[in-house]
Parts: sequence; structure tokens; C-alpha cells
Amino acid sequence: MSAIATDFIHAYEPAGHAARPPILLLHGTGGDENDLLPFGRKVAPGAALLSPRGKVLENGMPRFFRRLAEGVFDEEDLRRRADELADFVRSALAEYGLAAPIAVGFSNGANTAGALLLRHPGLLRGAALLRATLPLRDPPAGKLDGTDVLLLSGASDPISPTALGAQLATVLRDAGAAVSHRDLPLGHGLSQMDVALTRDWIAALQGGG
Repeated sequence: MSAIATDFIHAYEPAGHAARPPILLLHGTGGDENDLLPFGRKVAPGAALLSPRGKVLENGMPRFFRRLAEGVFDEEDLRRRADELADFVRSALAEYGLAAPIAVGFSNGANTAGALLLRHPGLLRGAALLRATLPLRDPPAGKLDGTDVLLLSGASDPISPTALGAQLATVLRDAGAAVSHRDLPLGHGLSQMDVALTRDWIAALQGGG
């Protein structure tokens, strides 16, 4: 962990390929700063990886914001936590000399990345949201022109239903983002299909380099 002025525990791996955009990894419930590092290396080989640990504990499991029940978010806490995370990201980018990152978030992390997109337009170059739902019922009218988003939903996912992923896709498109939403023949867990689709999307975003 670096001496960045923040109390976010995080992992950082420097870029092996300086031209590739950095990746912000946001884990799901029960994960930590190491959880998505292998996924990040697979989908963005050579890119710098920045992976914070969520600061909320639910039955001892790290999350990025509180929820009131399964699928019911504490939106006041989500807004505050998203703003706090945005401050960390800005500080880390300056500390490590990084450009705007592409967020790769899973489940709780994907919902957090969605909130970052909506509340802090321009902070992220793009985002791959894996098993995301609409994080805010009354999202701010941010301008996301020039922001690319990949949404991967699981057709048999009981936690993040595809219909809620579609709602998020609509909100992001209305804000100007270029959104690709795919319904996969999967449940909530990640698979090699997620790896392949996310890797190809990131490669296309950076011009295949």
C-alpha cells in the first residue's frame, strides 16, 4: 500500500505497457483488493491495475456501500461512498501518474462503478460492469458523451436480474454513453465468457494495442 492520503486499503500493479489505459478494479461483496487482480491481468494484460478494498463490512464481508436488504441499496450511503471513492481515485491517479482509468467492477463493485459514472462524469474513461443493476433510483443528469460502457448480465442471475441491467443501460445511454449490453447464459458468477468479452472490449477501446 502506498502513502496516498487516504484510508482506502488498495493494491497497485504498475503498467508493463505504458500505452494501455489503467484499470480500476472494484470487487464484489466479500472480496478485497486482491480479488480481481487475476481477472484484471487477463482482460488487460500489461495495464496498470488499481484495486481498492470496500470500506463497508456486512457480516464481516467488505463492500463499497451499505444495503438495507438483498437488492435494496442505502442510496444515501452509496452517494457518499461513491464520492469518497472518486476522491481516492483522483488522488491515486495523481500519485501514480496515471491517466483516466477503465473501471472493471463485479456485482457490488459494478454498482459502485455505475454510481461513479453517474455522479462523476469524466473520472472514468470507460467501464465494464459485470452483473450490475441500476444503483440510484433518481440518478443525476450527468453528461457521459465519449464514455464507453460494457454491461454483462447473467440471464439466470437471481441477484442482478437482466431487466435491472437494461434499466442501467438506458440511463447511461440517455446520459450520452456508448453502451454495449449483453445477456449471457450465466448466473451471477464470473466465467471465461466474461473474461473473453471484457478483454476484447478493452482491446477495441484502446485500438487493439
